[in-house]
Order: sequence, then structure tokens, then C-alpha cells
Amino acid sequence: MTEREGAVMTMTEKGVTAVQYAEDLTVGDVIELGSHTIEESELLDFATAWDPQDFHVDAAIAEKGYFGGLIASGVHSIAVLQRLSVLGAYRNLSVIGGRSLRDVQFRRPVRPGDTVTGTMRVDGVVLDDRGRGLVTSTGHLRDPEGNVVLEMVTEAYVRRRPAAG
Repeated sequence: MTEREGAVMTMTEKGVTAVQYAEDLTVGDVIELGSHTIEESELLDFATAWDPQDFHVDAAIAEKGYFGGLIASGVHSIAVLQRLSVLGAYRNLSVIGGRSLRDVQFRRPVRPGDTVTGTMRVDGVVLDDRGRGLVTSTGHLRDPEGNVVLEMVTEAYVRRRPAAG
């Protein structure tokens, strides 16, 4: 589908106008996923429900702590990357389902008000005879300065192109 290996593009720039299949992905492509601003209220709501550690939910305690203020939960950062991946790539693909998340690395804290930007690099596409391909990709979230705050490898099954006829 792409003109050159390793292209950086959005799915729209890649020419996606219909459902895409495993065969349409090229190893080395980097897909821009868009951005999301993590407002303090969102950070607090998520952490209160899912990761209620003091440095995520109590500004006074967090101010005196290691990070010098509130930071987003790592699980929240993963959820943001997942949302951006769905909106920026997966909703255009014929995804069957995920297989794994691995090599999750939290590189820097995400702070209230940060706008993070996501990318997904296609690392592998292995087609099988069951009508699917195992797509391995590395996702990144970057902070406003361009620093990687989250990196993780995802494996997902994507349908192969249906046979003509």
C-alpha cells in the first residue's frame, strides 16, 4: 500500500478509504495517531477509580513527593495510547483482537495539562493460513517537548483480505 518502506503518515495520508487488511500494512511504516490532552480532572478521576496512589490523587502529598506534583497513572497512559491507536489506526483495520501487550516502559511522568501525541510503528506482519495476520507494532506517547513518556509493543490479529469471488 505504501510507496516506500518506513513512511511516516496518518491512515488518511496512506490512502485509507475502506477497511484495510493485514496485507495492507508495511513493516517500517509509522502511523501518526493524533494527540490527547490529559486535564487534571481526567487524571484525578482515572487515578481515583483505578490507581489511587497518593502521587496520582493528592496534590498536597504529590507536591512533597519524588515527582514534585501530580502525575498520571501509567495505566492511564496505556489507556490513552490505546484510544489514540483505535482512533488513528485500528478502526481502519479489520482487527480480530489483541494478543499481547509487552515491553511496557514508562519513560517520563505525564503531568496534568500535558498534551501527549501517539505514533505506531509496524514491526512485523506474519500471515497465516487461517485468514489472519499477526501484526506487531510499537506504540509511543510523546510529551509536548517530544520526549517519549510511554513505549509498548502490541500484537494484534488482523484479518487477511477476503478472496475475490
